[in-house]
Amino acid sequence: MQVVNLEQLKREGALWQGRRNRQADDRVLASGWKVLDELLGGGWPRAALSELLSDAHLGLSVLLPLLARLSERERWLAWVAPPYVPYAPALRAHGIRIERVLLLRDLSSTQRLWAAEQALKSGACGVVLVWPEQVQTAQLRRLQLAAEQGDCPAVLFRSSRAANQGSPAALRLRLRPSPLGIEAEVLKRRGAWSSARCIVPMHGAAGCGSGAREDGVF
Repeated sequence: MQVVNLEQLKREGALWQGRRNRQADDRVLASGWKVLDELLGGGWPRAALSELLSDAHLGLSVLLPLLARLSERERWLAWVAPPYVPYAPALRAHGIRIERVLLLRDLSSTQRLWAAEQALKSGACGVVLVWPEQVQTAQLRRLQLAAEQGDCPAVLFRSSRAANQGSPAALRLRLRPSPLGIEAEVLKRRGAWSSARCIVPMHGAAGCGSGAREDGVF
């Protein structure tokens, strides 16, 4: 007989748990896209880890309305090791106050995750965006705990190859280019089954995801 450790499965993100109640305990941040909010049960998880999986540099595009709104507050928007330097005029065009952007670059794989964890726990950031090279389940768990401690959403941008790996993240979305915008598919979401999907409309959607730059921000 095999003994199963349920607590370990929960920590590894391998066990789906139904919602205990329908109060605002899930605490979400509106995405700025009505169709995406419906898919996510209200918006992005607050004080939690989310993963955006894509091979076409699509993740940042769906976050832009949230970043613009968060930049109106006094907390930092931390960008940890983005693949390119953000283009300031494009950020402004999307309503993002660039003086609230904290850019951390030229970091090793280990330094990226350490910096992200410290930023999350600091309480000084409104969101932490991370582009890791490699990440293990234990490291993801540390980021999830740090997000809870700092009351700050963490967003990891990963390749779609990571879809088959377990994760303690509260939300995992796979993003693909679509003629009408960006197709968002739920791989994991608290209190809901996976496989639900929607199309997030984007300006100039026909070429969405066709290049290395994302909505001109990079």
